[in-house]
Amino acid sequence: MTQRSGAEHGLSIRPVCAAFSISVTCYRYQPSLSDENAEIADWLMRLSDTHGRWGFNLWVLYLRNVKGFRWNHKRINRIYRELE
Repeated sequence: MTQRSGAEHGLSIRPVCAAFSISVTCYRYQPSLSDENAEIADWLMRLSDTHGRWGFNLWVLYLRNVKGFRWNHKRINRIYRELE
């Protein structure tokens, strides 16, 4: 919406973002989808098959302490919820 408004009125990014009350950094942010998300999902599926009784918290501890992955638990939880 901000791109269209700026193009129609010939305004730069900063005034358009101010009009819509968003920051310029938020406007320019491009999320980077990682291949690690697929790897995390694969590990979660494997753990659910082999250690289904453990639960999410033990899976995170296993991935961090035994396997040595440094993934954030919030990221793992987000992917876990997407899989359900």
